[in-house]
Amino acid sequence: MSVQDGVVLVLGATGQQGGSVAAALAAEGWRVRALVRDPASAKVRALAATLAPNRIEVVPGDLGDAASLRAAMKGAYGVFSVQPSSGQGAAHGVSDADEVRYGRAVADAAAEAGVGHLVYSSANAAGAERTGIAHFDTKSEIEAHIRGLAVASTIVRPSAFMEILLLPGLGLNEGRHRFLMRPDQAMQVIAVADIGRIVAGILADRERFRGRTFEIAGDSVSGNMLAEKFSRAAGCPIVYERFPDALLEDDPLLGGLARLLDGGRLAGAADIPALRREFPGMLSMDAWLAGPGKAAFERALRTGGGLALR
Repeated sequence: MSVQDGVVLVLGATGQQGGSVAAALAAEGWRVRALVRDPASAKVRALAATLAPNRIEVVPGDLGDAASLRAAMKGAYGVFSVQPSSGQGAAHGVSDADEVRYGRAVADAAAEAGVGHLVYSSANAAGAERTGIAHFDTKSEIEAHIRGLAVASTIVRPSAFMEILLLPGLGLNEGRHRFLMRPDQAMQVIAVADIGRIVAGILADRERFRGRTFEIAGDSVSGNMLAEKFSRAAGCPIVYERFPDALLEDDPLLGGLARLLDGGRLAGAADIPALRREFPGMLSMDAWLAGPGKAAFERALRTGGGLALR
């Protein structure tokens, strides 16, 4: 099947990862089918406006409705699977059990429909050994389920998004920045747009990538490196500090993430040079700050607010 003849069902197309995948696929000539709850929503209209009309098809459906999943996959070559994360907090309305149930249901429907290639987006700390943090352990369960199905699949494990570093409450508007890593501790990061480019590359070469599970990242930065990069981009000094110990002790999620980072599991183990060879054009932190991330960075310099990591 040629790319031009191929249809890829993209889940979460109005979100960060799904949106980047939809854009990358459309740019490469794929036809994108987006499963959405409300086809008339403002987010759906905005998505459709960014893609060529003949490259996007919007279909109504729900991850909790197996019939709508099967209908959306009819005639599709590929499926990009990403679920609302239980790690985003109760306000998002998705429990740990929901995330696992949705991820399994998508994989089951893909196998039943005989799709050519299923690509699942997990997280870089997922794996056989449980972390004790649901955000990662739910994804490990979905990964294991996918591997037991008769469907060609690839699992990518993105590192922390560069976009997360600019969320409100991290202090950039006060001339400082706080995050999980220690000043001299490195952590891998990736621009969301690069997830889309990587997934498009995977779907274009099934035999090369089928059966693979691998971490993806575009750069590795320490706290001190972030201070240098942010200071240069802002044109004024930005000081970096790790989250205070008191916050890490009081907040179970942040404390757990810090422990995973200190232990190395959340730091990331992606082979960035190899990824750059396989997927040319991936963004470094500097390139992202000067390009796709510039507007968000400038906004973060002006915007305060409470911590918004969830």
